[in-house]
Order: sequence, then structure tokens, then C-alpha cells
Amino acid sequence: MAGDATKAFQYLDKATTAGWENVAHVKQDTDLTTLHADKRWQPMLAKLEAAVAKVEANYNKPLKQQLDSIYASDQGGRLKYEAIEKQYGMKSPEMTALWKEIEATDARNLQRITKLLDTHGWPKKSEVGNTGTTTVFLVIQHSDLATQQKYFPMAKQAAERGDLSKSALALLQDRILIGQGKPQIYGSQLHTDAATGKTVFSPIEDEAHVDERRAAIGMEPLASYAKRFGLEYKGPVK
Repeated sequence: MAGDATKAFQYLDKATTAGWENVAHVKQDTDLTTLHADKRWQPMLAKLEAAVAKVEANYNKPLKQQLDSIYASDQGGRLKYEAIEKQYGMKSPEMTALWKEIEATDARNLQRITKLLDTHGWPKKSEVGNTGTTTVFLVIQHSDLATQQKYFPMAKQAAERGDLSKSALALLQDRILIGQGKPQIYGSQLHTDAATGKTVFSPIEDEAHVDERRAAIGMEPLASYAKRFGLEYKGPVK
């Protein structure tokens, strides 16, 4: 996005070497669109796909393919969000149509994921990889409060055995707490202030020590996280 294609490909190569396996996201991510015409794009994809194929040799391929399809549809609409907001605005008919599309897709995906969880349990990384287990989390994260609460114990067990990242579990826990009208623990959830129209952090329990809790599970400091949303976080109000 900074216009440095050479550095972008260097980082993509490092990601491949480090075990990045989400080919579908690399192909879908609009942040990478400007790289598609570069002669290095196809070789990079080929290297990534070959590395992933080697890792996936012992995966449950039908289940992995099902989860890849769900991931692509879950993220597909959301990847359009920024462009539509920029071109048409938050309250435009185009944005309303996008959210209807996302909600319909989420409902279909939720049916497939809850069936999987009820019959198979939370899949292991050894059978579907990081992207597969993350896909299950994303669909539950995007569901209603009752569904989040129902499957949280299963997600917690998955995190405890290493089949879901602790940071993902933290996001789900925060979302459930906010849904219950309680302060969040890790500061992952934001909302639009009705009075000012600005994006702000939802209430955080013991905010003075939030960065300690985040660091303990591998999350970046809240100030760095805030920058992702164009915010400046100066710590709790004293």
C-alpha cells in the first residue's frame, strides 16, 4: 500500500517461509491488488501454493476445502467494506446492500459451522491448519450472543490444546462480555459513540493493566492496536 512492491514481495516471501498458509486471503486481499500485474506475483503464488500443499499432505482435505470455502465467503463481503465506505459513504444504499449480503452469508456459514461443531467438535490444526481453525472462530465471532456463549467453552478447550490462538479466544470473550453489557477484558472491541459519531473503545475492565493482559497472550499494546482504526490511545482516563 506504500507503493514499495519489492519490499512487499520480500515480506510475502518471509510469510511463506514462516508458514503462512492462507492462499485464499492472499488472492482476495484488495490491499495486494496493485501487485497482481507484477511479474513476481505468479511465482510468489506458486511458491506459496507449493509450500501449503506440502504442509496439507496429511490434512483432512474435504474438511479443509469446506472451511476454505467458508472463509472466502466470510471475508468476501467484508473486504469490500472499505472501498464502498470510501466511494459511497457509511449510510449509502450501497453500504446497506453490502451489509444485507454479509448477513445472509453469515447465516449460511453459521448453519454449516454449527453442524460441524455439533457433530465433529472444534477441528484440530493437524487436520485443517491454522486457517481452518480460525475460520470456525470467525463464523462464531460474527454470530449472535447466544451462539457465541454456547460455543465459547469449546473454543476455550481448542485454545488450551493449541488449536486456536489465545488472541482469537480473547476477541470472542470480549465480544461476549460487551454483548452481556459488561466491560471487556482485552480491549479488542470498539463502537461508534452515538453523541460524537466517533469510533471509541468499549469499556475496559481494570484498564490500567490491559496491556499486561494483552502481552500475556501475545497481543500487541492497545496503542498499536488503536492505530489500526486511526485512533490515538493515550491510556485510561485518570
